[in-house]
Amino acid sequence: MTRAPTKGPDAVAPWVKDFGPFDGRVWLNAAHQGALSRPARDAAADAVAWKVQPWEMTTERFSQTPETLRRALAGLIGADPDDVILANSASYGLHLLANGIPWRDGDEVLVMQGDFPSDILPWMGLADRGVSVRPLKPRGRVLDADEIAAAIGPRTRLLCLTWVHSFSGHAIDLDAIGRLCREQGVLFVANAAQAIGVRPLDVSTAPVDAVVGVGWKFLCGPYGTGFAWMRPEVRRVLRYNQSYWLNMLTSDDLGRDALDLTLRADVGARRYDVFGTANFFNFVPFGAAVTYLAGLRLERVRDYVNSLVQRFVDGLDRDLYRLISPERGTGRSTLIVISHRDRARNEAVHAALRAKGIHVAVRAGALRVAPHLYNTPADIDRALDAFDRAAR
Repeated sequence: MTRAPTKGPDAVAPWVKDFGPFDGRVWLNAAHQGALSRPARDAAADAVAWKVQPWEMTTERFSQTPETLRRALAGLIGADPDDVILANSASYGLHLLANGIPWRDGDEVLVMQGDFPSDILPWMGLADRGVSVRPLKPRGRVLDADEIAAAIGPRTRLLCLTWVHSFSGHAIDLDAIGRLCREQGVLFVANAAQAIGVRPLDVSTAPVDAVVGVGWKFLCGPYGTGFAWMRPEVRRVLRYNQSYWLNMLTSDDLGRDALDLTLRADVGARRYDVFGTANFFNFVPFGAAVTYLAGLRLERVRDYVNSLVQRFVDGLDRDLYRLISPERGTGRSTLIVISHRDRARNEAVHAALRAKGIHVAVRAGALRVAPHLYNTPADIDRALDAFDRAAR
């Protein structure tokens, strides 16, 4: 079978120039690492310069670094800045919840069998507190609301799911599942690591109780960055001893004759920030990356990346490859997961692509393609040609 001609616009988005250079390679692995934008790269260089000449690390810059990032993240997800927690990963926020919720003996946490380990492991550590973890086996690739409704019992306290499943590219119905959990009095925690930055989210209206995410994938920030958001009602019940000095005081306070070490109750989500929030090497470029993305408008980014996904899906030779991720519909994400018809050849295909400068990932034995805003229609065509050649 000859590969079908690709469809969709050939236009290159204006923001593509703000990334790279890629030195002739095609990076289709944003689900692992998103490329750093030029504004973020320049911000990182500024931060390094501050450390090279430490007098440039002024008190103002020291204090503004976390607050600039917090405001940028809040604007991106429609949150109040006082409800945003600065983190170093998605796991950080999940562990805040796992270790801080006042659990009752017999409480149950529901997760999905085969979900990413980050969404399962934190809850498993609660066994000695009488909390059980029940993995639900989906009839498809991810859980539907009706499957969860059938599983919720009188002891079910919390449901934790990935918004976009890393291993299959399927997206859950966030709204339907969230509404169900609200009706049943179950806390709903969503890991947005494979969605935030390419799928718009407004936590002021979405029926979620907590969202966690990372900065180094579709937000195109540095590794070791992330965030968490929790509804204030959820955050206020946490029983977690964390009183970081920079969230209770300011660096200016250190110059006073005497320090007031009274624990403040008015610091909001800052109380649970990861330690070292003036982490200028990471948080300065992360803030620049988020600000840059927000300025493009995520709806535009989503539409552009979806056009690249459509181009790939339309052009994939179905005699050679099987599409695992959804072909269309609300369950489709910007992660494309495929397999050679002979699944045992996926590793060889991956190696052949890498040798040609086409970078994708192998996950759960399948091939995962994750374009982002810096990719072009020509990148997709080149990748499709390489997939064809590698399969024969």
